[in-house]
Amino acid sequence: MSEQKKKTTIVLFSGEYDKAMAAYIIANGAAAYDHEVTIFHTFWGLNALRKEELVPVKKGFLENMFGRMMPRGADKMPLSNMNFGGMGPKMIKHVMKKHNAMTLPELIDMAKEQDVKLVACTMTMDLLGLHKDELVHGLDYAGVAAYLGDAEKGNVNLFI
Repeated sequence: MSEQKKKTTIVLFSGEYDKAMAAYIIANGAAAYDHEVTIFHTFWGLNALRKEELVPVKKGFLENMFGRMMPRGADKMPLSNMNFGGMGPKMIKHVMKKHNAMTLPELIDMAKEQDVKLVACTMTMDLLGLHKDELVHGLDYAGVAAYLGDAEKGNVNLFI
């Protein structure tokens, strides 16, 4: 009998740089250990998948407001602690560069290269008024039922 591939699922709910980094570090590590990995991005975790450039799409007033208030892209996310009005992320990125640590956008690219399944929650996209055109390429789009289908087969399930 052949051994089944281990599965890891991560719900990325947080829109904070350091928590998203933790999710992607774990995902890349699990993929390197030959796990089938899914990261389900919901609510503020979707900000890690937003394109940095402004994408012109037709939106209502509230959808426009959400789009303006949320960070555009992984590199623009705040820290969970010690944000200091935006100085915290600059400081941590400086330290990371000094220690040759990968940035969040680099970790996301690595995850794609390792075939980590990146899923954008369609219900949350509808609630926040996000369109597929505003998100990076190479994503799957699904709801909670698809996540639960992956999670019930998972050996490791995390909520970050």
